[in-house]
Amino acid sequence: MAEKRKVIFITDGDEYARRAVEITAKEIGGRCISMSQGNPSVLSGAEIVSLIKQSPYDPVLVMFDDSGYMGEGSGEMAMRYVANDRDIEVLGVIAVASKSRHEEWTKVDVSIDRDGELTPYGVDKYGAVEYELGRITGDTVYCVNELHAPIVVGIGDIGKMARKDDYKKGAPITKLAVEIILERSGNHDIRKQGRNETDS
Repeated sequence: MAEKRKVIFITDGDEYARRAVEITAKEIGGRCISMSQGNPSVLSGAEIVSLIKQSPYDPVLVMFDDSGYMGEGSGEMAMRYVANDRDIEVLGVIAVASKSRHEEWTKVDVSIDRDGELTPYGVDKYGAVEYELGRITGDTVYCVNELHAPIVVGIGDIGKMARKDDYKKGAPITKLAVEIILERSGNHDIRKQGRNETDS
């Protein structure tokens, strides 16, 4: 039986997120499925699974985005499909905060503020610490609790956060979130340094 592909979900898919996730994948020696970028997501879950399986090595970083759709939108439907594929192992989820106030929220195990500090509280889209313990509000987090991922890390708007996560700076907040997931899932050693390609 083939080894399961090790995947990290990111609940954002705009252009800023794509740039930040791509640079993060290069930095940690992973792989970014760039075609999963979309606001909202345009690829189906089956298409994303196919791209993941074509990726030459792990971890694979995949973006999902509902663009503010209330309830389970295209990004979340694709996320659920990928998570349920028997050949996929979800290492963790980076849950991205947004200004959405449609009562879509998820529990998080830890959050990272825009200064790179870990907190048990949620953060807003700007990466500022909020008052909710262990939860954040976002556009594409409707089904995250149901995925039973080993760890969910909350962060502000990827690639932004008052330029603290700018891809030109190496997207340090996004990178830290990925590193936390790899470390806490016991997969820190799967990183393969020196690989700088991304999927098209």
